[in-house]
Amino acid sequence: MKPVRVVAAHRAMGTRFELVLYGESERYLQGVAEEVFEEISRLDAKLSYYADTSDINDLNTHAAERIVQVDPPLYRLLEQAKAWSEKTGGAFDITVAPLLQCWGFVGGMGAMPTPEEVEAARECVGIDHVRLYPDRYGVEFDTEGVRIDLGSIGKGYAVDCAAELLRDYEVASALLHGGTSSIYAIGSPPDAETWKIAIQRPFAGEEGEHIAYVALKDNSLSVSAPRNKGFEHNGKRYGHVIDARTGYPVPDHLLAAIVCDSALEGDVCSTALLTRGAEWLQTFTTLIPEGQALFAQYSSEGLFCVEVSPPQNKQNSFFDVIWEPNSRE
Repeated sequence: MKPVRVVAAHRAMGTRFELVLYGESERYLQGVAEEVFEEISRLDAKLSYYADTSDINDLNTHAAERIVQVDPPLYRLLEQAKAWSEKTGGAFDITVAPLLQCWGFVGGMGAMPTPEEVEAARECVGIDHVRLYPDRYGVEFDTEGVRIDLGSIGKGYAVDCAAELLRDYEVASALLHGGTSSIYAIGSPPDAETWKIAIQRPFAGEEGEHIAYVALKDNSLSVSAPRNKGFEHNGKRYGHVIDARTGYPVPDHLLAAIVCDSALEGDVCSTALLTRGAEWLQTFTTLIPEGQALFAQYSSEGLFCVEVSPPQNKQNSFFDVIWEPNSRE
């Protein structure tokens, strides 16, 4: 019997989630899709930086005054975020919100701050400002003005939770993405060995050129690029990805993509790679040896260049790079 295909979409976390499911019963798959999207909405309500009733807003409002108790799943997520901040040398940091506010990227497309404003915001940024108390699932900030924003990993975390739910419902073939930047593949589609995903060149328009194709099966793809928000000042473009270590947007790094087993870890590492640049590719392979990374930037000659880390299996790369640096941008 030919498998049934169900496609569903849902708006949450400021983006559009899309889910493709294959199975035997359309009604069953539609019910699973509803459960998945309910879970994503529940997580959105808890983790949102903007919602007044979210757990994150409660932390940002009170954690500088006292220890705030959170539920175990959120505490474990904050533990992961803190550990990954240390692993990436601060290139990934969930306390970057004051800098995003300073640069006009909270609710806006950005604006040039003064150096004094950047330095003032940096005083409130750094994972060391966040103290965790495992005996009571407590969280405390040591400085007034510290703010946690899980926007860099919220979608990845939600996608991982959704993938676990799909497995609980014994779905053997599914593809879920949040805004095309956090993607998880379960199994493969009925007519192929893997799910094939295209990575588009940044700033190339809706139907722009592709730089690589990615083969996914029971793993995730995370893509970071400063393409959604940004502004120009004195002829230079500033994107919304801020380096918490310097207080300024990342340089001419255009795109970072990670394939690994966890969408959350992929989101972390794509952010870190976009921030640190090609030099971090080797570090990535030591942190997630089963994964693979792709990085794109302009060369000193003005060429759009793509670099990929070695795959774990030398004969089986997740990335099929089709872009050639043969013309100036």
